[in-house]
Amino acid sequence: MTTDSYPVGSVGHNLSLLQGTWLDKVSLYNLDGSPLDDDTAAGSGTPGKSPFENLVYISFSKGRLTLTNVHIRGRDSVAKTFAGSIVEDVLVFDSLGSGAYENIGMSGGEGILTFSTRALGKATNIYLEPDFIIINPPDKRIRHTVLYRHGVAQRTLTAHGTRLSENCQQRHSLDPRGKHGEVHETPFKSTLWEA
Repeated sequence: MTTDSYPVGSVGHNLSLLQGTWLDKVSLYNLDGSPLDDDTAAGSGTPGKSPFENLVYISFSKGRLTLTNVHIRGRDSVAKTFAGSIVEDVLVFDSLGSGAYENIGMSGGEGILTFSTRALGKATNIYLEPDFIIINPPDKRIRHTVLYRHGVAQRTLTAHGTRLSENCQQRHSLDPRGKHGEVHETPFKSTLWEA
């Protein structure tokens, strides 16, 4: 794992700390903290049962992030890839789809990241799910999200991650897609914002 030449606490430094293959144990919650067994009715971008587990592959090199989530337990197997680049010291994700908001990655200091919209507007009133990530070196992290649909908070999600490997150059043995093939897929595009 390399942190290149990014200053400690910067977006680039924190993304470098996330490199590798992770196992996330994910649970959904109602806003009051009680367990939620399915978020289909809440309007999730990837709806389904809870709890579930993901393999998460995170590559970060030369200012370019590629992140792939693969459901491995508790939900039908699906892989979704997101990508972005460091621009003016923040992460700017590739477009999430036609009409989507600009999703960026910001730092809250060393080991803390937020992935969310750059600006509120029409698109965020349709769908918004900011990610709050706390990295606990060397091999733990917590990712917490809040799902908003039509401007109203619907549910929360918490993922407890454990790093399985510091690299993600090949598929992990737990990957339901099989051991052969690319780790990352074509970046995901959503139709949530299309009128």
